[in-house]
Amino acid sequence: MSATNDLKLKADADWTLATTHAFTNALADGSLSHDKMAGYLQQDYQFIDGFVRLLAATITHAPTLRDMVPAAQFLALITGSENTYFLRNFEVLGINSNAKPMPETEAFQCLMQEARMSGRYEIMLCVLVVAEWTYLDWASPFECKALQLPSLFGEWITLHSGMAFSEVVLYLREQLDAAWLTLDKSSKAEVERIFIKSVSLERAFFDAAWQGFGVQK
Repeated sequence: MSATNDLKLKADADWTLATTHAFTNALADGSLSHDKMAGYLQQDYQFIDGFVRLLAATITHAPTLRDMVPAAQFLALITGSENTYFLRNFEVLGINSNAKPMPETEAFQCLMQEARMSGRYEIMLCVLVVAEWTYLDWASPFECKALQLPSLFGEWITLHSGMAFSEVVLYLREQLDAAWLTLDKSSKAEVERIFIKSVSLERAFFDAAWQGFGVQK
């Protein structure tokens, strides 16, 4: 079994709750209220700055140019089509992109900063793997329905499913699997801690989104 599969199993309870959540189920069947989606997007957008910085730092710590290229291409996607999705829908919804982060948002922001400042490739990868793999897992079952939904919902699913996004997640997992083989026991324990914490924070974020973050005008 690969290291990433083993780590996923160790976080299985929170992983399942995060990837089969009432929030994402409602998003995927189109029943999610626009207020809940708006509050969720406001909070999710607060991750973009830290995520871009983390991904950029990960690129600089990649072992070779060949290892850098897929992450650099993914960075262009985040700062391109995903960022554009947010800004376009903020305008449509009439909401502010500069919302105050809620506690669940701040917790994941802090984790991303911790990973970036660690200077350790495996720790940076760990947070990225969880962030993207959990989204792939919840969105993939609904990929075929995305075009039937309003673009606010359908495009969000499309951004986190499909062959191209699956390849990004596979790349990140393979990088972490390879790095794992070079780690000593204490370093592996730290990766496991960060992985489990990341999954827990993803679940908590969806829990809060389902309760409703509230829309900040």
